[in-house]
Amino acid sequence: MTANEQTKLICKALDDKKAIDIQIIDISELSVLADYFVIASADNVNQLSAMQDSVDEAMYKSQIHARQIEGNRDSTWILMDYNDVIVHLFSKEDRLFYDLERIWRDGKQMSYEEFLAD
Repeated sequence: MTANEQTKLICKALDDKKAIDIQIIDISELSVLADYFVIASADNVNQLSAMQDSVDEAMYKSQIHARQIEGNRDSTWILMDYNDVIVHLFSKEDRLFYDLERIWRDGKQMSYEEFLAD
């Protein structure tokens, strides 16, 4: 499965759990870390947990396993590393504070809808 297909699968899993403001940053030409960052927010830690479970289940069903997951059920920022795609799940406050979209502004940024249309 390509990084593009993985990203679409992840975004669909997040959308199914009503993730807020799903954004994709193509960092393939900027970093060897991954091809894409997927960033999304949640209203509370329960929603963050549901979003994490949804992504992990969708990827597992596609036989893709996380290389690493940082954060736990009480975290307000969860990082899920799937090699070519890194998922960042935030509380609204933490997303504003860390502002990954600004830090990675040199990457190609697009919304979930734009990414699907690409």
